[in-house]
Amino acid sequence: MGAGAPLAQISRMKRKATENRRFQLEWVVLFGAMILITWISTALGQEAGSERVESTDSIRAVAESFVRSQLPRDASIASVTAGVLDSRLRLVRCTSGMHGHVPQGASLQARAMVGVMCEGPVRWTVYVPVTVESRMSVLVLKHPVPRDARLTIEDVTVETRKVIGLGATAFLTDVKDLQSRSVERPLPMGTTLTVDMLKPDLVIRHGQDVTLIASASGIEVRAAGRALADAATGARLKVQNLSSLKVVEGVVEGPDVVRVAQ
Repeated sequence: MGAGAPLAQISRMKRKATENRRFQLEWVVLFGAMILITWISTALGQEAGSERVESTDSIRAVAESFVRSQLPRDASIASVTAGVLDSRLRLVRCTSGMHGHVPQGASLQARAMVGVMCEGPVRWTVYVPVTVESRMSVLVLKHPVPRDARLTIEDVTVETRKVIGLGATAFLTDVKDLQSRSVERPLPMGTTLTVDMLKPDLVIRHGQDVTLIASASGIEVRAAGRALADAATGARLKVQNLSSLKVVEGVVEGPDVVRVAQ
């Protein structure tokens, strides 16, 4: 064989290498195109899917709006916040509009479960936890106090704070609220005082003689009685009528007066 044989072999090797590179390039381009098509299809599928699913944010907004609509107009509300819903929740988009409601037998409290309902054409209901906070002036302890302590203006300061719920009845807001009461249990400095932290003074003791008062048709009748327990003003108390020996129940109106309901 002559010198041309090696040259022919080299030429074939070069052509084969060129074909291999072209094949590799075509494969890379094809693979890239497949990835792009898959990504686009997935994105379009997710977008189409999201258009058919009600967002949890919109459900939470309905729950919050419903609670605000139920609160007193004069309430000093700081915030109404719906809890975070499970991100896996998938409810068909409500095209007829959603509305909130309180489940039957429940009431709207500082923390409540609010039902958000879609009534058609697809029907579903989801329950959302909602917390209500208000901003109000409250009494706060300046220092720790022991059980049975009697508080005065020197023991407290007035601060504006966020409190759970409307707070109108649960929290002490005036120094006058401290009168005729003592601390139920030891409390640390910075405690926001609530009604249940203080106990009213006892004005009637067990075995004490009291006056029973009963009213009917504009006529008031008084009788002597004996208290069967300790009691504070406003508390219900059982009393034995000393004349008939009958046990009746009434409301304590003062240090030795119990009014019997007719």
